[in-house]
Amino acid sequence: MCVMDTPVVPAQPKPFRVLVCDDQPDVLEAMRLLLKGQGFQSVTVDSPRALLQATRTESFDLILADLNYTRDTTSGAEGLDLLASLDAQGNATPVVVMTAWGSVDLAVEAMRRGACDFIQKPWDNARVISVIRKQADTERKRKSEMEIAANVQQKLFPKTQRSFQSIDYAGECHAAREVGGDYYDFLEIDEHTMGFALGDVSGKGVPAALLMANLQACFRSQSPGSLLHPAIVLKTVNRHFYDSTAAERFATLFFATYDDRTRALRYVNCGHLAPLLLRMSGQLERLGPTATMLGAFREWGCSEGSADLLPGDTLLMYSDGVTEAGIEGGHEYGEERLIAKMREHQWEPAGRMVKAIQEDVAQFSPGARGDDVTVVAVRGI
Repeated sequence: MCVMDTPVVPAQPKPFRVLVCDDQPDVLEAMRLLLKGQGFQSVTVDSPRALLQATRTESFDLILADLNYTRDTTSGAEGLDLLASLDAQGNATPVVVMTAWGSVDLAVEAMRRGACDFIQKPWDNARVISVIRKQADTERKRKSEMEIAANVQQKLFPKTQRSFQSIDYAGECHAAREVGGDYYDFLEIDEHTMGFALGDVSGKGVPAALLMANLQACFRSQSPGSLLHPAIVLKTVNRHFYDSTAAERFATLFFATYDDRTRALRYVNCGHLAPLLLRMSGQLERLGPTATMLGAFREWGCSEGSADLLPGDTLLMYSDGVTEAGIEGGHEYGEERLIAKMREHQWEPAGRMVKAIQEDVAQFSPGARGDDVTVVAVRGI
């Protein structure tokens, strides 16, 4: 009997998803029908505010937005403000603007501010479809490349961790975009000593991700013995970071070593948010800065701080993406809510506390995030 192979049917690409914004209902309906005829999916909104809300909660291949709205029907000021708001929100989706005939100067200004192309009203259907296909296809390819980059970056974070008798520890980083500039690491120094690092590189996206990898390489290239002296090793890291980055780039960082035999924690805080040390008794301490940020100054010095991590104590390190979550909407997550969440999970494993905080931040500020969210917890046992 002859068995025939079942032919493999290639997966059909998903239809392009386009967000259309215009305050005229007939324009929205005409564009919806045009896109539907091409097999595209469209979501229509009638104001810049609604557009910004949609981009915070949904994903699109292209944004098609008018430059003039009811507040000002000729200058395009609302449309230009919308481009600025999208940029501030961290939008990476290509934006094509729609302008009236004879408004080429306005279209050029829009492209200078971040739009990738423009369409003049009344539009030519063939040009509209051509522009959408070109820009949306480019965006699909960019997303595919960024997914690869994100997978690579995730592999830079620690996947396994060594067991110690006196502590339990865990960490998670959720990037605001495909890749981010937050960094955390667990560094095995010797049989009894572990290093903990959490940093935040200035900027977002690919440039920040490259600097994050650079910062990790600075630490990973150090000999284990040198990491036993935080103040000394941070001077070396700062010099390398300063020499290899642009003048406007810098990083805040908290680095600590922990001795499993003595429960002693030695740390340097380079301009980073003060980690929270919640004692078993409920008392709260903050491990504040002992130096300025990394990479800003060639001549740089720092001092060390110290603390003990006793049974029942929990040290929480975090990036500003935690406490500043929701700032785009006018309400920050804040330190008080973070401390309350720490207390709620004080007696649970470090991994559970980290996950609970990440989930609470995501619930407080759903949709797209303005900054990376990184949390590391170390709990004395």
